Amino acid sequence: MPDTRLSFDASAPKRATNVSLNSDLLEQAKALGINVSRACERGLAAQIAELREKRWLDENRAALASSNAYVEAHGLPLAKHRPY
Repeated sequence: MPDTRLSFDASAPKRATNVSLNSDLLEQAKALGINVSRACERGLAAQIAELREKRWLDENRAALASSNAYVEAHGLPLAKHRPY
C-alpha cells in the first residue's frame, strides 16, 4: 500500500495564485484565525494523496486479486510457523 501521509516539500518557495473560495467559508475561517493558505495546502495535499492511493489500487487491482485468490485457495504461506 502506498504511503498516504500528507507529504510535500514544506521548504519549497511559495507561489502566488488566485483561488476562488466560498465567501462564507472564508469569513468563518478568518474569524477563527485559520491560516487559509496552510489549510488550502493541506487540503490539496490530502486530495493528491487520495488520488495517488486510488491510482495505485487501480494499477494493482489484478495483482491484489490474484494474491487474495491464492491465499483463499491455499492459505497463508508460512502459516504453520505462526505462534498464534
